[in-house]
Amino acid sequence: MRKVIIVMLSIAFAVTACEKVPLTGRKQLILVPNNDMLAMSFTQYKAFLDTSRVVPTSSGDAEMVNRVGNRIRQAVESYMNSNGFAKRLEGFQWEYHLVQSNQVNAWCMPGGKIVVYSGILPYTQNEAGLATVLGHEVSHAIAEHGNERMSEGLVANGLLQAGQVAAGIATSSKSPQTQALFQQAIGTGGPLMYQYFGALPHSRKQESEADHLGLIFMSMAGYNPAEAITFWTRMAKASSGKAPAEFFSDHPSDSRRIADLQKLLPDAQKYYASARR
Repeated sequence: MRKVIIVMLSIAFAVTACEKVPLTGRKQLILVPNNDMLAMSFTQYKAFLDTSRVVPTSSGDAEMVNRVGNRIRQAVESYMNSNGFAKRLEGFQWEYHLVQSNQVNAWCMPGGKIVVYSGILPYTQNEAGLATVLGHEVSHAIAEHGNERMSEGLVANGLLQAGQVAAGIATSSKSPQTQALFQQAIGTGGPLMYQYFGALPHSRKQESEADHLGLIFMSMAGYNPAEAITFWTRMAKASSGKAPAEFFSDHPSDSRRIADLQKLLPDAQKYYASARR
């Protein structure tokens, strides 16, 4: 009987909690309350910064990260507010930091908490390259990919309970089952276990979607979307014949990613042309 109830609750939640991703219109399952996701994100982000080598905001590279990040933010907010997605930005507290590290990576936690590792700057090379990276990472947060993955995990683990999402609403729960799901979701290694929101590999579907949204958002921010293809081509060459950068973990193949971006380029160029008027 308990299994039947869980299945029925899962179906009910799936029907009532479906949302659509901005721009792509893909339906997704969102179960975890936004306040809970943001609370976890903000706590982990602060803890990460407290134990990392954060580059002073007065440095040229850190200023560039903030400058590009703010242009992406303004484009995102303008689009979301004008197209009925303002609710997705409720509670966002945008923040950008450059962290001294050889890692070729960047990430954005739910709520607009962004980190760029200095190791990726030799590959971005310019502001448009950095806009490609930030547009991609911000898109994970805008598309609520983290919440989607946790929601799918909750359903898969049968943790829907009479209108509550275990480990979502009841984040303080210490039950072994809840803790096991939480550990599974956020990962168990690395500094402060932030991997779920940042370094934990997303599915190829979500990565391709972040590429799509990121290309449009960087175009809206006034960055030439053709630079995205140039950036990903550099990254592909850098990873050829050796272990891929963390940024590539469980991502689409290099050739698929570049081909997909080329198909999206004509549409993105329209947004770019509009932004330049």
